[in-house]
Amino acid sequence: MTVPSLFTRRLSAALTMALLLALVPALLVLRAAPPAQALDNGLARTPPMGWNDWNAFGCNVTEQLVEQTADYLVSSGLKGAGYQYVNIDDCWMTSARNSAGQLVPDPVKFPNGISGTAAYVHSRGLKLGIYESAGTATCAGYPGSLGHEQTDADSFAAWGVDYLKYDNCNHQNVPDQQRYAAMRDALANTGRPIVYSLCNWGLASVWTWGAGVGNSWRTTDDINVNFSTVTSIYKANVKLAAYAKPGAWNDPDMLEVGNGMSFTEDRSHFSLWSEMAAPLIAGTDLRKATAATLSLYGNKEVIAVDQDSLGKQGTEISNSGGLHVLTKPLANGDVSVVLFNENSSTATISTSATAAGLPPPPRTSSTTSGRTSSAAPAAPSRRASPATARSCTGSPSAAAPASAAPAR
Repeated sequence: MTVPSLFTRRLSAALTMALLLALVPALLVLRAAPPAQALDNGLARTPPMGWNDWNAFGCNVTEQLVEQTADYLVSSGLKGAGYQYVNIDDCWMTSARNSAGQLVPDPVKFPNGISGTAAYVHSRGLKLGIYESAGTATCAGYPGSLGHEQTDADSFAAWGVDYLKYDNCNHQNVPDQQRYAAMRDALANTGRPIVYSLCNWGLASVWTWGAGVGNSWRTTDDINVNFSTVTSIYKANVKLAAYAKPGAWNDPDMLEVGNGMSFTEDRSHFSLWSEMAAPLIAGTDLRKATAATLSLYGNKEVIAVDQDSLGKQGTEISNSGGLHVLTKPLANGDVSVVLFNENSSTATISTSATAAGLPPPPRTSSTTSGRTSSAAPAAPSRRASPATARSCTGSPSAAAPASAAPAR
């Protein structure tokens, strides 16, 4: 599949890039801070990839939907591209616990229970995720896990759950870290490897302690199908790069790609999340996704940037007048570079290999500038904040400048 928002090329150490781009969201400057000790559960060494039902379906989750999505991840090639978690969000359970105090899967939505659904998902070579809240009730009003952490963790493990998204509704003012650590310990006690995704909406400076508690932590409030929200979340998340590392990731929320934004906005959304080493959790009905949407979700070159084993989140090296340059070092010594224009008109963004973290150019007698340019069309006059992102991967050993493709 082709990638609309990222392109990969080899850059020479002498290369200076100048790209004409259209309408991309802003970045904030990173200030390094000491990260917390990472949770030592050996999981999520690269950002988790998968699917979650909430953005597209809300409370209308069923066993059939989950199983059909698992089938589609396999048949479409997305499983091969790295998507492995099929995650159930809120509303999967009945409104009351059983007499033993355990959560009960809704027998209408999940006639084979969560264990039956997990068995099916596992048979497809995938993993199952589930949802709860660190409060007395979930956000939709179903029984929460506050005070029931070990009971619920034991249920999840017995059912074959591989991933827990743990929300923040109805928390009764119990401190965040206390509530989330209680479920961390309960999950560990089960002995089952379960990726632990904290969803406290970026409160209590979760990035300063999240790595010692979970495998990822939400850094902001919820995303929605509005590119201005995507932009706002991006600005908040990008400045937290110092806290991300293998097994511990900043989470700017699920992807809205395919849910109604323009293709250009979707493309930029996916590119930004990948450059920021964010979990890539599809939030659309993949069974009905267009070829264009699948070209974004399935682009292996873009995914490779997100999944790079070095585990570095991209940081901003330049920000002026709504024009931004973001770099992400990769395990093989290359650097992924994103150039961003948040404005409503075409602009030129320039950087150099040295600024991007590559070795300075060797002294030669050549007079060639090594400059490349790319033209991107301006957005239609009536569209609000559409975005285009372009990226290169630069290598210290590259011998020639790259040519840049125009945004489409």
